[in-house]
Amino acid sequence: MIELFKNLREMKTILYGNSEAEPVPEACSQLTQEFFNDNTLRLIVECLPKLNLEARKDATQVVANLQRQQVQSKLIASDYLEKNMDLMDTLITSYENPEMALHYGAMLRECIRHQIVAKYVLETPHMKKFFEYIQIPNFDIAADAAATFKELMTRHKSTVAEFLTNNYEWFFEEYNSKLLESSNYITRRQAVKLLGDMLLDRSNAAIMTRYVSSRENLRILMNLMRESSKSIQIESFHVFKLFVANQKKPPDIIGILVTNRNKLLRLLGDLKIDKEDEQFEADKAQVMKEIAALEPRE
Repeated sequence: MIELFKNLREMKTILYGNSEAEPVPEACSQLTQEFFNDNTLRLIVECLPKLNLEARKDATQVVANLQRQQVQSKLIASDYLEKNMDLMDTLITSYENPEMALHYGAMLRECIRHQIVAKYVLETPHMKKFFEYIQIPNFDIAADAAATFKELMTRHKSTVAEFLTNNYEWFFEEYNSKLLESSNYITRRQAVKLLGDMLLDRSNAAIMTRYVSSRENLRILMNLMRESSKSIQIESFHVFKLFVANQKKPPDIIGILVTNRNKLLRLLGDLKIDKEDEQFEADKAQVMKEIAALEPRE
């Protein structure tokens, strides 16, 4: 164990340098090649639970750094992981193990930098488990799972758009019921912020149009806008304005907006942010104007 700990510490020093020396590119390149040629990543992932806390931290940092190391301008890690995707299954399900979750979670996020890995994770049955992991009572583990989920849903635009197109029904059903309507304030706040980021991304334009055509989604957003939390109100407004701005609003969406017109105009009139923000005020004025001008359709 002492020998192993020393080796991990030396690898970390080669990759990150120390107070006396910067990392040497040739040494990093050589270590990267040897590490993946010898299948050391599998060994580290499998043996991590047997290491002490300091060694686990060093191993996690070594694995994270190696995901970014290029050898002759190629990311070797990506090629290696493509042939060893089962390691991702170990990393994902570690959220169920309180002792290992944060170490494996940090490794998982670094591996998701590779598009091929993100695509694999999105398409595994494990993807549904994230809705449970984000709600684990242990705050640190839940926050780590939420950070990984956010990385999965925002980093690789084309892969995410394809995933959402193919899995729209179950994904947003889970997202709405488990995250947006969660009893946990932090879960709701993060979920509505991430929803805005996803829907406002240009590559998800078709998903956004579909999302804002649903009366159930509109109901959830209107409820979120009535929350006492200022930050949830603001983030919900950024999604709500997409329903109003939609040029092809279905008649039932128009009906809901017209029926609740007075309440909505009052709510929006009272919605203020702490620092002055011209863009926010302009958006709000535009949304109020559109709602005031709506005519019910038969």
